[in-house]
Amino acid sequence: MTHFGRVLTAMITPFSPDGTVNYEVAEALATELSNHGTDTLVLCGTTGESPTLTWAEEFELFKVIQSSVGDKAKIMAGTGSNSTREAIEATEKA
Repeated sequence: MTHFGRVLTAMITPFSPDGTVNYEVAEALATELSNHGTDTLVLCGTTGESPTLTWAEEFELFKVIQSSVGDKAKIMAGTGSNSTREAIEATEKA
């Protein structure tokens, strides 16, 4: 059985005033959460504003956050889509 963790946090995706993803703030938030007990970060779900992100932004966020938390926390990558084909492709890529 897969163990997803004891404390899973659905993380928001921070944006800059110009509407772009603020990866620096996201990295700081993920680090703070993982330093204070979160052992799995749920990224790009509906709490993480997935409907407003491009696939490129989502995958960049996965990469940035994984790099920042290392082994401190697992990443649960939100790869849902209204298109089954896109969801499968995104899940395989994540």
